[in-house]
Amino acid sequence: MTTRQFCDRLMLLAVLALASTLLHAQTYTVLHNFNETEGCCSNYPGMMAQGRDGNIYGATTGGGTHLYGNIFKMTPSGTLTSIYSFDPTNGAYPQGGISLGQDGNFYGTTYQGGAHSRGTIFKVTPAGVHTVLYSFSDTGDGAYPKTPPVQAQDGNLYGTTGNGSQYVLYQVTTSGTFTIAATILSQSYSPLLLGIDGNLYGTTLANGTYNGGTVFQFSPSLKTVKTIFNFHNEWSPTGPLMQGVDGALYGTTSSGGTGDGGVVFRLTTAGVYKILHTFSTTGATDGRFAYSGVVQGSDKFLYGVASVDGPGGFGTLFKVSTTGTGFAVVHSFAVATGDTPLTAFLAHTNGKLYGQTSHGGTHTPYGVVYSLDAGLSPFVNPVVLHSAKVGGTVEILGQGFTTATGVSFGTGTSTFTAVSSTYMTAKPVAGALTGQITVQEPSGNLLTPLKFKIVPSITSFTPTSGTVGTQVVITGMSLMGATAVKFGAIAATVFTVDSNTQATATVPNGAVTGKIQIVTPGGVATSATNFTVN
Repeated sequence: MTTRQFCDRLMLLAVLALASTLLHAQTYTVLHNFNETEGCCSNYPGMMAQGRDGNIYGATTGGGTHLYGNIFKMTPSGTLTSIYSFDPTNGAYPQGGISLGQDGNFYGTTYQGGAHSRGTIFKVTPAGVHTVLYSFSDTGDGAYPKTPPVQAQDGNLYGTTGNGSQYVLYQVTTSGTFTIAATILSQSYSPLLLGIDGNLYGTTLANGTYNGGTVFQFSPSLKTVKTIFNFHNEWSPTGPLMQGVDGALYGTTSSGGTGDGGVVFRLTTAGVYKILHTFSTTGATDGRFAYSGVVQGSDKFLYGVASVDGPGGFGTLFKVSTTGTGFAVVHSFAVATGDTPLTAFLAHTNGKLYGQTSHGGTHTPYGVVYSLDAGLSPFVNPVVLHSAKVGGTVEILGQGFTTATGVSFGTGTSTFTAVSSTYMTAKPVAGALTGQITVQEPSGNLLTPLKFKIVPSITSFTPTSGTVGTQVVITGMSLMGATAVKFGAIAATVFTVDSNTQATATVPNGAVTGKIQIVTPGGVATSATNFTVN
């Protein structure tokens, strides 16, 4: 073999390897074809949730025994089972899908039905035991909810609804105690997102400065709503927000932009906005009308769907980088294998993406459930919580847990219990730090995409009083990395972090009697008692 032939052979092998990688990275598989009995898939956002058992749970807007909607369970390989059928008494037509709670149960809403025929909030167990938590009455509490509530750090569930002139953000306990937490500007079709800062983020379809909708931040502790962005030239953000590994929020609008087909956007929690992709005019190959937001893969690309147009005319599955480059159509939807995708992706911890179409498939017009194998790495995910104190219980979803040899928080360790191969609990111990959770497994370590915060605490300080210039020794937990020590509202100009359990600070000029606070990457620790400034 000549040198030229050898080089040609290497080049051919490289091309074949690249082609194989690209083919693998774009494997679209129909897992289940919905039929008349099961009903059609959810409308947007149509959230699906991964259960503790590793199965996928979701809802259909119609079908079921009574034709008012259905809750289903599906294995990652596509075996689907109906576990609950709705009726007008217990709620009808669940449009937004479901979310997973810390208790292992699923929570959602029905658009109609219930005691007042204006929708319900419900809980359903993995075995299909259904409970109505609340029935909307349209007497100041809202009506016709479209999205599932989500659980926050305080253990309560939060969601949005409204009808006509009043739109509300509500709080409901897992046992069904309902209160109005705040009012919002207009209807919201996107479930709230629990951010790593403990706040909830959501969108409104309209109103705001330019009447194009908004992105807002809600504080569960303060019960306050703050608008952080007003849409203008693009509008109607129907899909859910997603927080990327960089801490920014990502989402889509279903309208506006230069082609009036919507956009993919990036928004920091401080309100800095950037358009990553603008969908083109009618008939364009990139698709139009992205109703369902995006998710982020291990390759850091954003994945989403546009509901119409594209090469086949029935919608596209696309990816785009977080800087807006590298936009590509990964799959072009067709009637035979499912078309007109409206629902959000579920990023399963096995690395695959799962979604639904609202039409097409073997039993047209009922749609399909599909998976995308984009060659993404498997990972682990905490259930609901993004932070905990040392000793707190953290629930983790993933795979291969029965052979796990350790769990670390940042560079610190934890105790853990593998309940099953797909679900474990872990308790960070002293020395745990804010950072990614790592589950150590013989086949390769699995990490959380986002950092998990280890919340600091203050147990005591000495002396308990003193003048300006006094050195105060503060004892606590998880104090490493502290960026500030405050006496009341006044920051100390001189402080040192002696260890993970101790810091020393000098009482600053202007300090007055009040609590001591230490700010770390994991949060803020506040003393139980005041330091007295003499």
